[in-house]
Amino acid sequence: QLQVVESGGNLVPPGDSLRLSCDASGATLDPYVIGWFRQAPGKEREAVACISVRGGSKVLTDSVKGRFTISRDHNKITVWLQLNNLKPEDTAKYYCAIGDPAGGDYFCSGAREAYDFWGHGTQVIVSG
Repeated sequence: QLQVVESGGNLVPPGDSLRLSCDASGATLDPYVIGWFRQAPGKEREAVACISVRGGSKVLTDSVKGRFTISRDHNKITVWLQLNNLKPEDTAKYYCAIGDPAGGDYFCSGAREAYDFWGHGTQVIVSG
């Protein structure tokens, strides 16, 4: 059972940047697909970005393309979500999720059912 922990959320003014981190109980994330999702108050949880076992990444939400980037560290222990040029509409709780690479090492999905382990989220508030 993997325990997923997100960190890095904060209250920032529009235009600022944040880097969110995702770790899993100190275990390597190398064999897993990783997804970042977010949920704003009163809205459905949406997929933001994902990264495959081989490091191929996708940004899954049009509104963040060109501003958000997902990446892995070289030791494959941490996955980051870099958030640049933040906007008030990016305010949400951001969740990291881990899943088996059922679609192959080069594939990742924004489907919630593709992920088995979820963190409790980290809050991002863009205001000011």
